[in-house]
Amino acid sequence: MWAYVAHSEIEITKAQAASVYMPGSDCEPSVIELLRAPKIHRQFAKLDPVKLRNHLAECGAWSDEELTDHEQNKIRALWLACCDINEGD
Repeated sequence: MWAYVAHSEIEITKAQAASVYMPGSDCEPSVIELLRAPKIHRQFAKLDPVKLRNHLAECGAWSDEELTDHEQNKIRALWLACCDINEGD
């Protein structure tokens, strides 16, 4: 499966996406674990921090101050990408 993140396509398997999609629970530990997977890590390492911040800012869910943390932005973006895949977007 492919997800669009900050003007880049990220390849994530359906099983990987499902591993972090737990409505009503804290998904961050699962997202962090997935972000450490070699293929996912390599893809997210290539993302431009400014493009990623702008991509997330469009969601309107985080303040400008929150979006200054690139590592947290990668976690947020991966979580959103997994949600999109699981919801069939």
